[in-house]
Amino acid sequence: MTYRSNVFKFLFSTEDHLFRIKKAEKLHNLWKMNSLLLLSAVILYAWMAYLGIGTNFLSNGAVGLTPLEYEQQKFWFLIGRVLYALLIAAFILFIPSLIYYAITGIPYQKLVILQQVVLLVMLLERLIWIPLALFNGLDWYVSPLSLGIIASYLFDHAYPIYFFGAISLFQIWIIWFQVTFIGYLSEIKKRWLWVIIVGLHIFYWALAALLAFADQYIINGWFG
Repeated sequence: MTYRSNVFKFLFSTEDHLFRIKKAEKLHNLWKMNSLLLLSAVILYAWMAYLGIGTNFLSNGAVGLTPLEYEQQKFWFLIGRVLYALLIAAFILFIPSLIYYAITGIPYQKLVILQQVVLLVMLLERLIWIPLALFNGLDWYVSPLSLGIIASYLFDHAYPIYFFGAISLFQIWIIWFQVTFIGYLSEIKKRWLWVIIVGLHIFYWALAALLAFADQYIINGWFG
């Protein structure tokens, strides 16, 4: 049986796609879909940079710059965001797939399809956040769909706010989807899957918070 990867259709008929992936002996369209998702990530992050989202650090130091120097800094900021989008999207597609392959023995390419869906949902989450940033001035870690707002009332330090801001309704859905997908294709007991996957996500959230915490100092140091 041959299965053609199409993450957009996957979300609307999950059970049917899971059955076909489990039975599939050949997988087609995998790298084409990977390329499309990587390109989508680049376009999305470049668009956010063009809109000025995340450039508040640049604006703070713009007073002492000439118009040409300011435009140059905006250009290099955009290039940095494009490279960041490529790296983070590639990480999401290939690193968790490798971890799950080592744990479950499910064919690696099938796990890449799992992560394709995960990346698509994360890009949709970021897309939904854009109007909140533009019209309400909300940073990603205080999105109303995350725990960041609650954390901002409980903590004064930035790191725990970033950490809880990374936990959103989309992330909870992703955990459920990964448990469902891997549970369908493997014999591992569901309770162990929950422990493994939730544990990995806690690590991811901690890493995302660390990157966000460091990002402000990197940008300040580079453009300040």
